[in-house]
Amino acid sequence: MAANTIVITTGGSLGHWAIPIIKNCDYLIGADQGALFLVEQGYEPDLAIGDFDSVTELQFAQIAAVSRQTERCDAIDKNYTDTELAFRHALAIKPKQLIMLGALGTRFDHSLANVHLLRLALQAGVDAVIIDEHNSIRAVDRELTLEPAAYPNVSLLPLTLEVTGITLKGFAYPLEDAAITLGQSLGISNRLEAAQGVILVKTGIVLVIQSRD
Repeated sequence: MAANTIVITTGGSLGHWAIPIIKNCDYLIGADQGALFLVEQGYEPDLAIGDFDSVTELQFAQIAAVSRQTERCDAIDKNYTDTELAFRHALAIKPKQLIMLGALGTRFDHSLANVHLLRLALQAGVDAVIIDEHNSIRAVDRELTLEPAAYPNVSLLPLTLEVTGITLKGFAYPLEDAAITLGQSLGISNRLEAAQGVILVKTGIVLVIQSRD
């Protein structure tokens, strides 16, 4: 099958802010508790996947009853988190865009692991983004054009040991052929000043984080 936009909902922070994004997708995946969120909002997931250890058996029965496909995995005998299982399934479909909702939350280990999944999308040539109520996160290894949005702050953090050839155009604090190494905060809290901002990278992978308080 082909899908232009796939949305994954998983077990982090979710709310009504996510509904407009869910409405505009072509294929909907719920990972564990993220599937329950979809069902409770009246959606029928194209795929519900995970070990479902975060829901009750009654809730799992509700999820399975309305999902077009359900894959339940053993909680111990698996190599990936529920979110990564969903993510790899989505990449196999080769969508134009992959959006992760609920990928950030109180569990920092899961949040960080989910951010690292963006690297897999880069390798697969899929445009992937993590969105929550306060952040939009992408991984960039070549070029990205940004427009002013609901997230006024733009920060760059290296996902590899070093990112070189960073050029920023249209920002309050421009850069020209700069380098950022892991652990530096040079790229924190920039802002767009032009109608569009352009981020260029020569080597390495940088996280582009748009945020609001």
